[in-house]
Amino acid sequence: MQLFCGRVVRVLSQSPVVKTLTVRRMSSKKPVLCEIICDKGVITLNRPERLNSMNDEMVEIIGDTLAEWKDKVSMVIIKGEGRAFCAGGDVVGLTKNGVDRCHEQTNFFKKEYRMNYLVGSFSAPYVALIDGIVMGGGVGASVHGPVRIATEKTLFAMPETAIGLFPDVGVSHVLARMPHHLGFYLGLTGHRLKGVDVVKSGIATHFIDSQHIPQLYDGLLTLKDPATNLTTFLNSKTKNIASETFVLEPHLKLIDQCFSAPTVEEILERLESDSSAFAVQALESLKKMSPISMKITRKQIEMYKTKSLQECLLIDNRLARSAVEATVSKDFYEGVRAVLIDKDQNPQWDPPTLAAASNAMVEKAFSKLPPNEEEEVKAMLEIVDGSRL
Repeated sequence: MQLFCGRVVRVLSQSPVVKTLTVRRMSSKKPVLCEIICDKGVITLNRPERLNSMNDEMVEIIGDTLAEWKDKVSMVIIKGEGRAFCAGGDVVGLTKNGVDRCHEQTNFFKKEYRMNYLVGSFSAPYVALIDGIVMGGGVGASVHGPVRIATEKTLFAMPETAIGLFPDVGVSHVLARMPHHLGFYLGLTGHRLKGVDVVKSGIATHFIDSQHIPQLYDGLLTLKDPATNLTTFLNSKTKNIASETFVLEPHLKLIDQCFSAPTVEEILERLESDSSAFAVQALESLKKMSPISMKITRKQIEMYKTKSLQECLLIDNRLARSAVEATVSKDFYEGVRAVLIDKDQNPQWDPPTLAAASNAMVEKAFSKLPPNEEEEVKAMLEIVDGSRL
């Protein structure tokens, strides 16, 4: 069966008729395409005109599909149509109705974080082909799986503090485990990584030249017993980048010294005491971010060092609800306006300074959900014992 399937893949990939059909299918109205090919589940993010940014329909489709495919496929492959894997959540669409429709936004985040959990807990190998932009929600749809393949076109960032949010989708579970406090640096500054550096940071696991993605994809479709053979297959098809230097390697000592500080204020103080160009640039970046978002983010990443992915996603639900209900600040709405809608790049943060962003405000953002909703989210994330939460 596998051999027959392999022949079908090779013949179809060379057919001009099928190529035409594929183009038409990819340009269809469906924002996500899900199909089983050769016992492999294939998910294609199909919203290229919006850089495959995730909306409510997409996260629901992917989540429901992963739940349905449990024990039905030997591997999942997720990829993006166009020049992006996924540029994040569609926060412009999400915030357009303001606080008055915050229940819709809360439901979106619930569905998205459920999807993130299903990615992280999927029983068969989960392979993300991140050949392009991967930010926010796109990171959440890939980083929790065991195989994340980057190319020279991959561009990673978690820029949430610039829009008054926080690194969500469970990504801070990963950031918290990076050495040298690198995750604190990436989460607070929104620093971008490209290509090989996405692998060196630990966000991706493998690297391949973009031109070889089609052959890799065909090979994955015809691979026998992925649970046993995937590692060997990937080692033979991907590029060894051990000799290449991580772009942030020269700065890791400084990152560790500064971003290990127990408060955001002290992080800035330590950067200010260093005259290097890197420190100056990091300082400039931080001064543009939402003060309350930075404080929430630092506490979140620190907290997640000892949490499971499920626990992190539950807390992300609490933080997201606080952001969309503006219980502490309206910075999420203001950040989206300034950066993505009006694009004046001049957000009026409230509170406007770190000093004004009190510890009480930060603690309030971490408040539990209403009891019924808290239990609903725990059930979605299959949290049995939430006593330490």
